[in-house]
Amino acid sequence: MKKTDVERKILLNPGPATTTDSVKMAQIVPDICPREKEFADMMKDIQKDLVRIVHGNPEKYTSVLFCGSGTINMDICLNSLLPEGKKVLIINNGAYSQRAAEICDYYDLDYINLEFAYNQQPDLEVISNVLAKDSDIVLVYTTHNETGTGLLNPIRKIGEIAHEHHAIFIVDTTSSYAMIPIDIEKDNIDFCMASAQKGLMAMTGLSFVIGNKKIIEESANYPKRSYYCNLYLQYDFFRKTGEMHFTPPVQTVYSVRQALKEYWEEGEVGKWERHTRVFRAIQDGIDRLGFQYLINKELQSGLVAAVRYPDDNNWDFAKVHDYCYLHGFTIYPGKISGRDSFRLCALGAIDEGDIERFFEVFTEALQMLNVQTPVKYNK
Repeated sequence: MKKTDVERKILLNPGPATTTDSVKMAQIVPDICPREKEFADMMKDIQKDLVRIVHGNPEKYTSVLFCGSGTINMDICLNSLLPEGKKVLIINNGAYSQRAAEICDYYDLDYINLEFAYNQQPDLEVISNVLAKDSDIVLVYTTHNETGTGLLNPIRKIGEIAHEHHAIFIVDTTSSYAMIPIDIEKDNIDFCMASAQKGLMAMTGLSFVIGNKKIIEESANYPKRSYYCNLYLQYDFFRKTGEMHFTPPVQTVYSVRQALKEYWEEGEVGKWERHTRVFRAIQDGIDRLGFQYLINKELQSGLVAAVRYPDDNNWDFAKVHDYCYLHGFTIYPGKISGRDSFRLCALGAIDEGDIERFFEVFTEALQMLNVQTPVKYNK
């Protein structure tokens, strides 16, 4: 297959990510019915690889694939894994853990919304005390990389506390999977999740939950709160047939196969080193221009930099965005209530040279708007 002539765009938003030409072209395949054995065999290989990425024992862990964005995984885990009469503890310090609370509201699930400041890691002692006082809590849920701010939560320690209190630990790893190295066993994770368009650098449309087979099988007896978004139903159908219960995103699956091939070629260590190079280049550019972060550097995940708008009347995010977009770079506004910010993310098939070029364009945008640099803040 010849190389595509599609213009390369650098996406600095938190997903979807910039893809390689080979991943794009992997979608151009002969039409196929997804019920064919050839396609089913490919799905089985993908299922195994997704578990391998988090170093899971295939005898204990599996991956369950769904059509949809990353939020579908949150929906699936919360509605599928809660027994009747039990509670979820949501450790909430950002927009994406808040989304989990909203899902619980929609399903009328019993939950405790344990809120912490968006710019701080959660207090482990408080978590332990809440679990000790309420034996009805059987699920503990948090987000690994809070993508609104780039804050990294201490999942290994939280998981240890959850297990000490006999709770299942669910982690949203949508924006960290296949980037930050994860070991599902050592990190005390029972279930984690992601989607193809982020760390895997594939195309949108395929998401997956990776988790403990025994717990999935036990959930067959839990209340059925959704038909399409039921973890056991999808797991059981794939186990029996090698196929997704409903029509999969065929072309996306081919892109995922290619993305996985490229993941293994680059390697877990090499890939994380590249993301780290990119993030350091982002920090260097931010610091050089005098911008301030929403959270302290020592709390940052190494993937997302959330940056405060400067106190300058000439600053106009929409105009800065449009100038950068015109020159091939996409930036994205923040997701923190009451704090105007934008995000620069070290996701996708990019390297530090792309970031250096971005800051040339970004600086041109500031100059065009007569924004003072280094930028100023009133407090």
